[in-house]
Amino acid sequence: MTDIAFYHLARSPLEKALPRLLEKTLETGKRAVVMATSPGRVETMNAFLWTYRPDSWLPHGSAQAGDGAGNPALQPVWLTLEDENPNQADFLFLTDGAVSDHMDDFERCFELFDGNLPQAVSDARSRWKAYKEAGHNVTYWRQSESGGWEEAG
Repeated sequence: MTDIAFYHLARSPLEKALPRLLEKTLETGKRAVVMATSPGRVETMNAFLWTYRPDSWLPHGSAQAGDGAGNPALQPVWLTLEDENPNQADFLFLTDGAVSDHMDDFERCFELFDGNLPQAVSDARSRWKAYKEAGHNVTYWRQSESGGWEEAG
């Protein structure tokens, strides 16, 4: 079964938290699919992954890129609206309430949700329960005062 980790964004927005998690993914030699729920969100992620730090960027692509970055087989990080794994990724990142029917195709799934939005918290609780009932190993991570991640009970 896929390990599923819920990341409760409380101190940092997705634009700050996701690049750090993707950096760690690439450092371990893994590939990632990042699934969003709107074309605008994919475009936003595409932009901030190139510019989130002045001294760094994350190699990635998407079908929406339109600039030659759309070849998924070449991309260590693939941004998408679709429930797909075209770059043979090991890790799946679900953002903004995106859901996948193909969790078992991945070694690990990261559920990132905005803890400042009551509906996002409620939806995350529902997904947590469904994953547990399906037999997945589920963990919960919250942001520390310093912005790092702490596993919580």
